[in-house]
Amino acid sequence: MLSSNDQKLEKLDSFYRPPVSKQRTSAEIISEARNALRTVRTQRPFTPREDQRKLFGPASSRSPENRPPSSFSLHASSFELSDSKPISGTRLRPLELKPKAPASPGTEDACLSFPKAPLDPAKIRKISGARARFYRAASQGMLLPDRSPPAAHSKTVDESSKPVSVGSSTARRNGTHLTASSATGQLKSPPLLTCDQGFQETTEQEVSLLSQLRRGGDPGKRRARASSCPSSSDLSRKETRAASRASSQEQETDTEVDEVFWKARIVPILHELENEEDIEEMCAACTQLHRTLEEARMLGKKFKRRTVLLKALYKLVDADSDPLSLKLAKLILALKVSGKNLLNVCKLIFKISRNEKNDTLMQEDNILESLLEVLRAEELQSNTEAFLYCMGALKFVSGSPGFLTEMVNKGAVEILAQLIKEMTEDTEKHGVCLPDSGHLLVQTTATLRNLVDSPLTRSKLLNMGAFPHLCTVMEQHADDKDICTNIARIFSKLTSYRDCCAALASYSRCYALFLSLLNKYQKNQDLVIRIVFILGNLTAKSNQARELFSRETGSVETLLTLFQSFYHHKENSPKLQLSEAKPQAEAEDVLVKLTRVLANIAIHPRIGPVLAANPRVVGLLLRTLESKSLGDCEELVINTIAAINNLSFYQVKSSVLQHRKLYVAELLLRLLVSNNMERILEAVRVFGNLSQDHDVCNFLMQKNVHKFMITLLEAKHQDICFSACGVLLNLTVDKEKRAILKEGGGIKKLVDCLRDFGPSDWQLACLVCKTLWNFSENITNASECFGDDVANTLLILLSTFLDEELALNGSFDQDLESYHRLHWETEFKPVAQQLLQRIQSHHSLLEPLPVPSF
Repeated sequence: MLSSNDQKLEKLDSFYRPPVSKQRTSAEIISEARNALRTVRTQRPFTPREDQRKLFGPASSRSPENRPPSSFSLHASSFELSDSKPISGTRLRPLELKPKAPASPGTEDACLSFPKAPLDPAKIRKISGARARFYRAASQGMLLPDRSPPAAHSKTVDESSKPVSVGSSTARRNGTHLTASSATGQLKSPPLLTCDQGFQETTEQEVSLLSQLRRGGDPGKRRARASSCPSSSDLSRKETRAASRASSQEQETDTEVDEVFWKARIVPILHELENEEDIEEMCAACTQLHRTLEEARMLGKKFKRRTVLLKALYKLVDADSDPLSLKLAKLILALKVSGKNLLNVCKLIFKISRNEKNDTLMQEDNILESLLEVLRAEELQSNTEAFLYCMGALKFVSGSPGFLTEMVNKGAVEILAQLIKEMTEDTEKHGVCLPDSGHLLVQTTATLRNLVDSPLTRSKLLNMGAFPHLCTVMEQHADDKDICTNIARIFSKLTSYRDCCAALASYSRCYALFLSLLNKYQKNQDLVIRIVFILGNLTAKSNQARELFSRETGSVETLLTLFQSFYHHKENSPKLQLSEAKPQAEAEDVLVKLTRVLANIAIHPRIGPVLAANPRVVGLLLRTLESKSLGDCEELVINTIAAINNLSFYQVKSSVLQHRKLYVAELLLRLLVSNNMERILEAVRVFGNLSQDHDVCNFLMQKNVHKFMITLLEAKHQDICFSACGVLLNLTVDKEKRAILKEGGGIKKLVDCLRDFGPSDWQLACLVCKTLWNFSENITNASECFGDDVANTLLILLSTFLDEELALNGSFDQDLESYHRLHWETEFKPVAQQLLQRIQSHHSLLEPLPVPSF
């Protein structure tokens, strides 16, 4: 044992130190993997990609008759015209025109069949430009003057029988009156396309009349009125009348401009769409139509000819072309349809998105913006089914790498999070889930699951505080396995990152929720494996999470029940048919994740001793090691040994492992002959704890384990050398066993480890010094004790490593620098100084050796 005059090292530290309950520093976090009580890592459960794009995949818990269809037929007749009426706060005058088609008189869309060309492009630009200027003026607050237009005729005059003249102050065109102060002469005849007779006559004067209407009449008269100074009472009345007249005049002017623009710019494109047979040309015309309407600000609901336009677009759906249908859908959505038509256009896009080959097409047409606008602007309660198919399309494209960044940048994460929040709040308010909300939540959570692959999504969810809302959804829809599985997949991705893990761990209600779902879905491997993986992530990174989880009633019992259930499934695996190989592998994966949770919660100083004293816990772990069917499951074996290692740390009388320590040591022996170095490393770590017992040390000596440990010192692997050195340290506590270090060149190998790893690993350097200290307790001559070369090398190394400037002069970041200084000052330095003094007092250096490089 240690000499009595060395009080600082009178009692050796055991190979592993107990964890400190206080909050860890960053340096301690970095060194976590070196501690005796180790967290266990494992791979995230694999989610296979579905072969077909459907609303609900083959693993869905919904039966086909209880879920919306993914396949359906959609035709022009599916749309309704009654829902396409414009929405306006002002009642418009009824149209006096009754369009007629030459081919089929009396039909509503007769205005679409015209054989002639539109008017001259230069004149078209003048008309469309006038409309744009009119809207610009209105947006800047310019009011039309208080001039009331002349009353309209009570009768409709058919232009086919009466000529148009401007002999008076009123010019009549298609039953609409235009007012001009000095319009004379007769309108000439460049052709203008109309809905009832084809082409009519128009001139620059007519364009001038429209321009005057937009400006509000004669400028001279406006100035004359402005120069008068009415009394305050007259001013009030005049202002009221002026506002009324301005509103009426603005409405009529808007109607006139719409009529001219419709005939000149829109009808020719519709005519082309009706008669064109080439799909590419029709797509180009559809794009031109969308651009034209957008430039004229005629998208949305406040457009007089909207019903006629929508009817023409609906008919083109029967062309059954994905490129054309996509352009039609985008335009129809821009016209702000609602009700059944909104549902049908969402179905149309969904149908297109089911074909993965259309992803590029959808990206080029920027349909993503239109879909997100539906979710952003429409009312959820009255459009739940439309939202369902809209979200279904988003789900499909969100799985495509090309859409991920674009969706996140366009606000998809915020929209989805708000939608989830709205549905949870509605459920809380009404006490029951809204109709079809479960189906919609399946699509929403599946889409969000795809988006969380983006780092930006994770930061947004953290900033929005979305985790509690997701947990609330799981609580409200605990009976819906599809929703719970999707959210579990979201959390399994997110908790792989420390900040997300900390956010969920701090939500104390999540532990009871996860335990409840584990008990509810014990036989559902898909859901169980993900929830257990999430718990493993939470308990790996937070001592508080270990505490909160263990406080929940039945927490450990739930884990053990699941462990036993899936262990029996695996134990019976040889009897399974080949077709059941996948469920067998999944059962094994559940055991891996369950073992990880047990290993992680055992780190907590209050929970660990309780688990070590639980015969059922220890029994299941030992039975796993005993199993002969685990040869191919390295991860399960490694996690099991790690759990045993953490439990063996607690040297308490009630520990079941302490009572069975020799049996455990025997089980671990067969792992040392494995060709898997990670398995060997875990077994050696357990020996590090068990070798603190005298009986175990004797067992290891009998089995020549010490020779294997000395051989491991040559592995040139820091963790392996650290663990092997720990076992040798515990063996050399016994005076009778110190001579083992002379076998196989053990002393030289220890000094080589000090030279190779000391500057980068002061914990390992400390263990080497402690082992050499034990070995040299009865030293009389350093050269005889260590050998001349080894003693000289050891002197040089210790002197160099104790020089603070040389030892800590490394290029490390702040955390690593703090970590190295901590272990150099508190662990290595005290032991190294004592060992150096001992060697110097029993050694005369004849010829100094060069300082070793490190």
